[in-house]
Amino acid sequence: MSTVSAPARPSRISLAVRDSSTMLRRNLLHVRRYPSLTLNLLLTPVMLLLLFVYIFGDTMSAGIGGGGGDRSQYLAYIVPGIVMLTIGGTTIGSAVSVAMDMNEGIIARFRTMAIHRGSVLIGHVLGSVIQCVMSVLLVGAVAVAIGFRSTDATALEWLLAIGLVALVSLALTWIAVAMGLSSPNAEAASNNALPLMVLPLLSSAFVPLDAMPGWFRPVAEYQPFTPAIETLRGLLLGSEIGHNGWLAVGWAVALAVLGYFWSKSLFNRDPK
Repeated sequence: MSTVSAPARPSRISLAVRDSSTMLRRNLLHVRRYPSLTLNLLLTPVMLLLLFVYIFGDTMSAGIGGGGGDRSQYLAYIVPGIVMLTIGGTTIGSAVSVAMDMNEGIIARFRTMAIHRGSVLIGHVLGSVIQCVMSVLLVGAVAVAIGFRSTDATALEWLLAIGLVALVSLALTWIAVAMGLSSPNAEAASNNALPLMVLPLLSSAFVPLDAMPGWFRPVAEYQPFTPAIETLRGLLLGSEIGHNGWLAVGWAVALAVLGYFWSKSLFNRDPK
């Protein structure tokens, strides 16, 4: 008498991949249906790029170049900082999105469903990283349209630059997700995540460290965005990177680990 064997149960890894993919699609559909938040966050770095290049470009180029030059020099200088500002601004949308899910009760609903527990957060993180990369591409297209060129960068340097953008996006997204989970509503999440967009403004994004007053320079120097900006600037423009590369990677890994465990702790706690 023949026996019918039971179908093999999918592995834990395959379930995690399947459920995370579903959550990723959900978050990308959210962006398509409600694009206003992403567009508003994207508008700020584009406006700052145009403002600083066309209003302050000639004057800032003269200062950076030691008395000569035109706005094209300053454009090349600020693009890496604008890229990091774009990443920080885009991740604010992740904090708001997570807070909205928490406030609307969908997270509580997901807790009761037979899905991989971590897939909810993974979907948010992957969706945000994709949004960050797309936002950087759009801002980069604007920069190229107004004259930015990176002729000295090799193929390897471009790959490293893309990897740095992805790593910083991942790190800041985990921090933003934790901020969203810890916020009582979307407005509070937006306010709590605002430092992710303010810190790039207080870095070497627009002015070299040497040109800053002594009391302010430590604020710009000892923060995560400055080494990331200097590393990206070096990769795209061929300038000196020095120890900034290791600092940028170290900051990104540390923030990613902190954000992951912070988010996991908040997500796993019993709902009030």
